[in-house]
Amino acid sequence: MTDVIVVGSGIAGLTAALHAAEKGCRVTVVTKSALADTNTRWAQGGIAAVTAPEDTLDSHIADTLTAGMDLNDPDAVRTLVSEGPDRIAELVRRGVVFDRAADGDFARGLEAAHARPRVLHAGGDATGAAIQAALGAAVRASAVEVQEHTLLRDLVVENGHVVGIDVESGGAVRRLHADAVVLATGGAGQLYAHTTNPVSATGDGIAAALRAGAAVADLEFVQFHPTALAAGEPFLVSEAVRGDGAILVDDAGRRFTFDSHPDGELAPRDVVARANARAMAAQGDRPVRLDATVLGAERLARRFPTIDAAVRERGLDWSREPIPVTPAAHYLMGGVVTDLDGRTTVPGLYAVGETARTGVHGANRLASNSLLEGAVFGARAGEAAATDTAWPKVDSPAAVPLPRLTPATDAPAFSREALQDLMWQHAGLVRDAAGLRRASAVLAAWNTEPRPRSTEDDGLLLLARHVVAAALARTASIGAHFRSDEDAAAAASAPVPQEALAC
Repeated sequence: MTDVIVVGSGIAGLTAALHAAEKGCRVTVVTKSALADTNTRWAQGGIAAVTAPEDTLDSHIADTLTAGMDLNDPDAVRTLVSEGPDRIAELVRRGVVFDRAADGDFARGLEAAHARPRVLHAGGDATGAAIQAALGAAVRASAVEVQEHTLLRDLVVENGHVVGIDVESGGAVRRLHADAVVLATGGAGQLYAHTTNPVSATGDGIAAALRAGAAVADLEFVQFHPTALAAGEPFLVSEAVRGDGAILVDDAGRRFTFDSHPDGELAPRDVVARANARAMAAQGDRPVRLDATVLGAERLARRFPTIDAAVRERGLDWSREPIPVTPAAHYLMGGVVTDLDGRTTVPGLYAVGETARTGVHGANRLASNSLLEGAVFGARAGEAAATDTAWPKVDSPAAVPLPRLTPATDAPAFSREALQDLMWQHAGLVRDAAGLRRASAVLAAWNTEPRPRSTEDDGLLLLARHVVAAALARTASIGAHFRSDEDAAAAASAPVPQEALAC
């Protein structure tokens, strides 16, 4: 019997686990928190798929490619979109109750850069929670073993093949053996001082894959969501609110997003996020405002109950007045390079969901394609892990080397907060060569420090170095990667000093 370990318990990981188990594998799910404590649970807007007769696969494909600035892998995009309807049907079979319209058909929302309303939702704005609950119940009812509060420390590699993982739980380190390991640990929002991600989003899987020699790509493409609630702890205000008619205004009450794009508030996320940042800078860095008053109290409470509760808990009444919002790190388009079945460049190792770089997102993820990616490629990876007998060559883009800049002599002491501030300032929504070089030098200094760090912090530091290297290497702006100095030829093309080059 094939032993499969899945690390992570969001939609991608649990889908992979269920499909591997249904193929007869002995499956163990390892997760560092509780089974339900995932990014999936916090997903609000919904899951995009072609389920309406008037919609087409070609339309969804075109929207995905346009949002991704045509840097997407076309085969991956077609796989995502064409298999999406079957995965929606699977979620329904597993117990996800999507919201319905008066005629009994799916209720479909419109989100930015979609040509048609195709975003399915559950519980109004609790889609991720509904999916997490259904898949969690399915796993609990299956033969899949679940190990909660168990942290991935590293992959075990023997003769170039992944054969298990080292984990930590209850203060003890253990080794778990497997024929295949599927990484589904989510993204790395905790690289940044402002993020919509939970504290568990520390890039554990990507960091472990890097240490094992797996290829990564597109790490410069970090999506910043335009509308995180700027009152109390950051809280995502779904794009679906703007899809339903909410608008963005500055202190003067002016709709400023049309200055940047003809689609205004429903332009691609990177465009809206930068428009928000510019408007904030023009008014002394005060947050811009999301005006949803046109929707009224009853609709806001019914359609967006989770957001409505969060807003009101902060003493705000968004049915009567605009609420403060600001950009925040949201999603990592890059990750561990995989083929269409989740295989990485290291035999025995698979990656799915936000941990993976499948190529579906290109330079910018289309809204609500993330849950779909987890479902589609989670299923494919789970079945591949169960049936693979030979490991094909997995193609990978050329690696971006880490620049070994002279470590900064004035670097502050390392802490997670210092790392997050550095990345937000120099590798965030807007980047330039000088800032990225400064970030690289500080990261190099921290990397040489002898002081001990936690497994999570070590992983974040490693991942930060690769994100900055990728951002330095791509000198032109595209999608979510925006270089303010791209027109300054000297800054964009200046070589790294010879004494700073890596050996």
